[in-house]
Amino acid sequence: MNARKAFAVIAIVITAVIGFVYTIWPPVLWSAILFGPLILVGITDIIQSKHTIRKNFPVLGHGRYMLEKIRPEIMQYFVESDTAGKPFNRLARSLVYQRAKNVNDTVPFGTQVDVYRVGYEWLDHSIYPKVVAHGAELPRVLVGGPDCTQPYNASLLNISAMSYGALSKNAIMALNKGAKIDGFAHNTGEGGISPFHIKHGGDLIWQIGTGYFGCRAKDGKFNTDTFAEKATIDNVKMIEIKISQGAKPGHGGILPASKNTLEIAAIRDVEPNIDIISPPSHSAFSSATELMDFIKLLREKSGGKPIGFKLCVGKKQEFKDICEAMIKTGIKPDFITVDGGEGGTGAAPIEFSDSLGAPLPHGLSFVYDTLVGYDLKKDIKIISAGKIINGFQIVRNISLGADMVNSARAMMLAMGCIQALQCNNNTCPTGVATQNEYLIKGLDVDDKAQRVANYHHATLHSFMELIAATGISQPEELERKHINRRISMNTIQRYDEIFPYTEIKSLLKKELV
Repeated sequence: MNARKAFAVIAIVITAVIGFVYTIWPPVLWSAILFGPLILVGITDIIQSKHTIRKNFPVLGHGRYMLEKIRPEIMQYFVESDTAGKPFNRLARSLVYQRAKNVNDTVPFGTQVDVYRVGYEWLDHSIYPKVVAHGAELPRVLVGGPDCTQPYNASLLNISAMSYGALSKNAIMALNKGAKIDGFAHNTGEGGISPFHIKHGGDLIWQIGTGYFGCRAKDGKFNTDTFAEKATIDNVKMIEIKISQGAKPGHGGILPASKNTLEIAAIRDVEPNIDIISPPSHSAFSSATELMDFIKLLREKSGGKPIGFKLCVGKKQEFKDICEAMIKTGIKPDFITVDGGEGGTGAAPIEFSDSLGAPLPHGLSFVYDTLVGYDLKKDIKIISAGKIINGFQIVRNISLGADMVNSARAMMLAMGCIQALQCNNNTCPTGVATQNEYLIKGLDVDDKAQRVANYHHATLHSFMELIAATGISQPEELERKHINRRISMNTIQRYDEIFPYTEIKSLLKKELV
């Protein structure tokens, strides 16, 4: 029995008992003073739609909010220790909540971090800052190289890959409707395109993983015909080939049997009620040249939409091989998504999430510098992803070479995720990462969609205010020299010293020219 039904039964029983005993012993009516308010609170919790925890857990759900009211004294431990040894800044999470709810996101008592710790980073400001007008247009990036006939004018900040299956249908609809409200893109994740991605008309980046879900033949290989059918859907604006992700590079995706419902199985072209494990690598290509051929095929079958691939940087020579294949074949992706080793997922082997893949600053700078060295950057946009939460982190990534960024964690928090760490157990209490129908119903799509849109808008506005404080008018003007990092107590270096730029064409070999 779920919590809402349990509360209803308990409330009815208590009311009936009080009414019955009252006929025998009238003073029992005083007990209504104790139980009456609790019953009214529970009814209010069930009716309201703004707080999923209260709706899913009437009366009991208030315990969480009571603890939040008196943080950081009590909540400090729970919030900063709730990621299994990977501390997540309490203030970063609070920032997302505040922006999503469209409330004051300022903090008292100034700087909230230790500016003398090794690794502290900051942005150089100008005594001649620019002014960002209230309601100013948010920055956008045109994605599409010379061979792209349907370029996409994307937001600087978009929703990173999260599949239907890993997330609930209500979570997918809230994300997509939020994207529609504020004009940004929603990456489908490798689980394919579901009706819930389409319902509210938000722009989609269709991700094609190693399982080829949604464009999969019976033998598990890529199906050109079903791909062409879905790639030409109006909502699909870009297509991303997932080579690897930061949370578990070199490891296939996992959808447990408890989440593999009949509906999800039909969308993914697989059998229901069994564990779905994606292969670690693609069967459609096994070399850099074959990857270029696959990109060309997808571009043709999609009607000329932007095609790119996503990877977490591992063996650097393999990426250089891809660049050389671009030059030899004349085929280039329209974009490359760089995921950092710090990226998250609902479930990954701990050794993979902790010990594989280059952290985002190192992977991103390498990809940018390599493209410049091969004189390819001018035709290819770079998207970065990996624990991007606030405006400064966007500044840092743009400074390192990204043209735009994706965020998954912050978008989940904006929907009400409390990091309960139940993603892999199908018991997410907020209805975000579960296929439990009772828990899903507690997530109100319209309310959470507006929160996602609010977070997106406020964070990009903060980004624009930050670069304006440096005297810069456009994101394209950001350079590595604008970011400082404390190396030790007495040593500070700029990003252009830590990650020195590569000269244009410096990696080109004579046989490639």
